[in-house]
Amino acid sequence: MAKLSFKPNPRVTEIFEDLEAYQEFCQEYGYRYNESDLYNFKSYAWQQFNKWHQGKNAKNMWWEDARRLAGYRPA
Repeated sequence: MAKLSFKPNPRVTEIFEDLEAYQEFCQEYGYRYNESDLYNFKSYAWQQFNKWHQGKNAKNMWWEDARRLAGYRPA
């Protein structure tokens, strides 16, 4: 009788690691986290994640929102 062994698929492992990294990026940089945006180059958050992952500067939405609200004057 053959011994059963479980071998994780490396592609599936890579997808889950990418999801975790994308979620951490969204939390840190103030983007809305949506799992369906993973690998979707039409998504602005995914574009910024790729820039950040490549070592380039990504737009930090927390700073952008703070800058916009600093000039906000309620009526």
